[in-house]
Amino acid sequence: MTTAIQLTPQDTIERGLALAAAEGADGCVVIVTETSSTNLRWANNTLTTNGAMHGSSVTVIATVGAGEGTAAGVVGRSSVTDKSLRDIVSAAVATARASSPAEDARPLVDGSAGADWDAEPEETSVSVYEKFAPALGDTLKRAGHENRWLYGFADHQVMTVYVGSSAGLRLRQALPRGYVTATGKSGDLSQSAWVGAATRDFTDIDAHAIDAELTRRLGWARRTVSVEAGRHATVLPPAAVADLTTYLYWCLDGREAFEGRSVFANPSGGTRVGDVLSSQPVHLRSDPQLPGLETFPFAVARSSGGSSSVFDNGLTLSATDWIRSGKLEALMTSRHTADLIGAQTVTPDIDNYVLTVDGASGSTDDLVAGLDHGLLLTCLWYIRMVDPQTLLLTGLTRDGVYLVEDGEVTGAVNNFRFNESPVDLLARFTKAGATVPSFSREWGDYFSRTATPPLLVPDFNMSTVSQAS
Repeated sequence: MTTAIQLTPQDTIERGLALAAAEGADGCVVIVTETSSTNLRWANNTLTTNGAMHGSSVTVIATVGAGEGTAAGVVGRSSVTDKSLRDIVSAAVATARASSPAEDARPLVDGSAGADWDAEPEETSVSVYEKFAPALGDTLKRAGHENRWLYGFADHQVMTVYVGSSAGLRLRQALPRGYVTATGKSGDLSQSAWVGAATRDFTDIDAHAIDAELTRRLGWARRTVSVEAGRHATVLPPAAVADLTTYLYWCLDGREAFEGRSVFANPSGGTRVGDVLSSQPVHLRSDPQLPGLETFPFAVARSSGGSSSVFDNGLTLSATDWIRSGKLEALMTSRHTADLIGAQTVTPDIDNYVLTVDGASGSTDDLVAGLDHGLLLTCLWYIRMVDPQTLLLTGLTRDGVYLVEDGEVTGAVNNFRFNESPVDLLARFTKAGATVPSFSREWGDYFSRTATPPLLVPDFNMSTVSQAS
């Protein structure tokens, strides 16, 4: 009986590249991802589960041909051994030979070994909760004494990615990412509130502060008020702004815009790069080195599509202004898409963003204090596209919509279905607060490196009353 040999990430890449060359591939990229994660879950004021997991995956991209006549074959699999790696490489090369030339074909990105190439994958463990867990235990006990119910989930992950190619690339990057999402309910379960936060290491997550905010919001809900659908002056905290801005960010696809399939398409042809989207001094920016939001500094693409390309693996990512002073400055492009749309610079997608407004200061509470009459909308969910040409989105409110009267929150109101375009909101908001790290209720579990301000929208469209709870 033959024992499967478990390879290191570096060995997997070197072995995969050698096998691809032996199979007759003209080029090859091998991506190895090692993931270490740990989590906590609680319900009914009791810690219910905790666990630690490890995952591993390999993607082989084989190319056959040269220049514009190059075809690519991509095969990925988890838990790869020395034996199964041979099968993956053979399948990738066979797929490339059976495929038509790829329209996004470009020479593979060249390079050399990074300084930390030989390092092992990084790990996390339950010790990451050393500060958070005892404080969580305190809040669970207090909730029981105060006739409240707490539910939630905390997750921490370290992903280490290795990229190697036949063009000499040998890149490694380890990134931590974590988040906590918590829901509080009144003793009779009639009212609920939600709070979430993102982190790199849980040292900056204060379980007591989260519980205090949940308690405050449940206190607001002791009084309930029925409010009709319509356009309402609405304060959106950073979390709700991230719910909407993240969707906008994902739609900054250069190819979709060039082909007339998005809000960033010019009706006369081409894209809207250079158009003013807002008269407000608003900026949307990504940067792999954003403090606290650091992410991969090189492109990692396991498939081609839209404005991403497997031929761009290892391409250096740099700071990119998507919107500057209200003007659309750039769309996401691969090298192929940049040529297609006539962009002067290649601007791949980056796994973070920060939304800022010049001169803005203060908090969500400050915006509420300045509102005579309106709503405080804490989070959104079940967000879906209605019209890509305007980026009109629909969805539901959840776990906390509150009435604001004379600068104070005076009660909870019913839920709504909303219909809004985040592009329009950037042009219509009238006040903004300071930008802070944010966590989207809808998207944060897999896109959490965001920072957004609270916004006041004078006419947020609550299209219908919802029975969702």
